[in-house]
Amino acid sequence: MLQKKSRIFFPELNNLTIVSLNLAHKLNHMNFQLTEEHLMIQKAARDFAKNECLPGVIDRDENQRFPREQITKLAELGFMGMMVAPEYGGAGMDAISYVLAMEEVSKVDASTSVSMSVNNSLVCWGLEAFGTEDQKRKYLTPLAQGKKDGELYIGAFLLSEPEAGSDATSQQTTAEDKGDYYLINGTKNWITNGSSASVYLVIAQTDPSKGSKGINVFIVEKNTPGITVGAKENKLGIRGSDTHSILFNDVKVPKENRIGEDGFGFKFAMKTLAGGRIGIASQALGIASGAYELALAYSKQRKAFGKEIMHHQAIQFKLADMATKIEAARLLCLKAAWEKDNGHDYTLSSSMAKVFASETAMWVTTEAVQIHGGYGFVKEYHVERLMRDAKITQIYEGTSEVQRIVISRSILK
Repeated sequence: MLQKKSRIFFPELNNLTIVSLNLAHKLNHMNFQLTEEHLMIQKAARDFAKNECLPGVIDRDENQRFPREQITKLAELGFMGMMVAPEYGGAGMDAISYVLAMEEVSKVDASTSVSMSVNNSLVCWGLEAFGTEDQKRKYLTPLAQGKKDGELYIGAFLLSEPEAGSDATSQQTTAEDKGDYYLINGTKNWITNGSSASVYLVIAQTDPSKGSKGINVFIVEKNTPGITVGAKENKLGIRGSDTHSILFNDVKVPKENRIGEDGFGFKFAMKTLAGGRIGIASQALGIASGAYELALAYSKQRKAFGKEIMHHQAIQFKLADMATKIEAARLLCLKAAWEKDNGHDYTLSSSMAKVFASETAMWVTTEAVQIHGGYGFVKEYHVERLMRDAKITQIYEGTSEVQRIVISRSILK
């Protein structure tokens, strides 16, 4: 039967063995089983979220308290520099491990996981991929370890501005070449880890006449004279996250702190954000998963019309759709991570993962609140917080609209 069908679909092939071997080769690479190491990392992240993040998470959200203690412990576990090579103080893990850990932490506390994402995806990865050896030794090593001289040491990525969000080419922050140093002036908005970071990666315009080719990226230490940290933003969600505007007034940055050749800044930002989208997609996945697990458990306890609400088809269908969308989002995230680990171009897959996972998070969390009914509208049941946290995943590190632009360009070329 197999041979007969094979002759129909592959009439140009006389030797069916070739087809069988090719199919076997493909199947050997289509493995959905996590390795023992992956399972260990997943469990470690899950235990951390349950034991370290869950206690006090509502209070941190309510009072906009930065989860410094949680992030410090994440660093001790090696989760703040997961993919950095051990020679630079990192854990040397792959992107799949990163997705698994991000999902588990995000199920409980997205304010903690966003700091984890920025430090891993945007700061550490960019430095390791494009920094000089001296830059890596001086900055990457403590960033990967999450500490320096016994103190928390994390980074921030400064791209967005009042007039340059989705349009990253419209940088108004300037970096004037003064010979042996640059002089930076301007304002950056919506900066995660804004007041808690020790190091900023700053995207700035050096030569406006060159457009995107006149943009550079600089390593700037937070305590450099001329830097002012604005007030913390009062946000809808991820309220514990440290989000600020950063102002630069004649900030002197040594020439050796520029990353890459002159004009490399825009490419640096785009390449770095492609990996960052895997992190935020994983965060969205975790938020959705966390809300689903809470809704599932609640449906088994809450009774209406004489039976647990899980026995009502209206609730069953909601849970079925939630589980299906979450699994699809998870597979997209893991595919993007696999492509990154294997050296493939992951621009398209990371954008697909990010737009689908973020929209799944928004939909799932809304349905989780609905399943909880009135209890879903109060803080102690967590789902209202997860719903608020979900919204930002559709906005930062590239809005859903921008992701669709990236995807359409890829499929229409």
